[in-house]
Amino acid sequence: MYTNKGIQAYKKDSLKSDLASADPHRVIQLLMQGALERLALSKGFIERKDLESKSQTLTRVVEIINALRDALDRDANPELVDNLNDLYAYMIDQVQEASVTMDVQKIDLVMGLLLQIKGAWDQISEIDKQAAAQANA
Repeated sequence: MYTNKGIQAYKKDSLKSDLASADPHRVIQLLMQGALERLALSKGFIERKDLESKSQTLTRVVEIINALRDALDRDANPELVDNLNDLYAYMIDQVQEASVTMDVQKIDLVMGLLLQIKGAWDQISEIDKQAAAQANA
């Protein structure tokens, strides 16, 4: 038990360190990764019928997705932002429904959507990241 707590503390400190030094692009990557990790955990909690952990984990997923929605730059590409906003809203609905119905397929659906978005996000070139940073400066 102690080792697990030690690992968790290390991961928390490591994440705080990553976030403190991260550029906005990296912060979004970390948020997406955090949501994906928690979605995977929640599947295990559902399968084990650990309702409290499932609820805590899926609540955190919703908070992360809302943070991703809040980070959308409405001036950059309004049509894309509207589509992403709608997709994030859909994901939140699916997460909440999965929590109520204990349906891991809905979690798989959200994970698949989030992986697609993260995959596209991860493909953004360093040049495009720098151009976006200069435009926002």
